[in-house]
Amino acid sequence: MVYLMLANGFEEVEAVTVVDLLRRADIQIKTASIMGERTVFGAHGIAMEADMLFKEIDFSTCSMAVLPGGMPGTTNLCNYKPLGEELLELKKAGKPIAAICAAPMVLGRLGLLQGQKATIYEGMESELIGAESINQSVVVSGSIITSKGPGTAMDFALTLIAYIKGADAAKQINRDLLYR
Repeated sequence: MVYLMLANGFEEVEAVTVVDLLRRADIQIKTASIMGERTVFGAHGIAMEADMLFKEIDFSTCSMAVLPGGMPGTTNLCNYKPLGEELLELKKAGKPIAAICAAPMVLGRLGLLQGQKATIYEGMESELIGAESINQSVVVSGSIITSKGPGTAMDFALTLIAYIKGADAAKQINRDLLYR
């Protein structure tokens, strides 16, 4: 199961694009609110009903964690200690962690980018603590997948599909959506 973490102030395009494309690819993905209630508000005032609360996640079933960016969503993710603890455990277990826009900051501050290549929203490169900053739309470095921002959300989601199900599955979704 892929879990996408939601906090008030998340970037709506990034969250919805990932959930939509992964579900089109028949990948099980659930949204989880760290806010203590299922209704979470995006950076642009769009309310989203999370599938579950963070405390309901069974991390033994987690095949990947995804962090959308946005502000103050990323700051809220950074400040939520239970998420940080679980991300550290996922990294130890070799499970993939994906973050887009400002959210690679969460990984940098946890020390999860040490020795990795990564990207982040332009102007925030100093938050890629321990990583080699790469100026690309999406960067896959071992089990860490990062992307730049809302405009790269489709590429990010397609990369996640390719990572989980292979390039052919991503190409099929790409064709179905008439993307590029």
